[in-house]
Amino acid sequence: MTTQERTEIKHKILKGLELAYEKLLAEKRANNGELIILRDNKIVTIKP
Repeated sequence: MTTQERTEIKHKILKGLELAYEKLLAEKRANNGELIILRDNKIVTIKP
């Protein structure tokens, strides 16, 4: 696998993660749900 192929795969993976995050936020907003995240080593719930 060449460096260019690795770069392309990495770009596709990152793009997929961004899309999944956007869909998650949209779903939480639509259902008035909460997000549970880790911030400063503490579990925090937030409303998007």
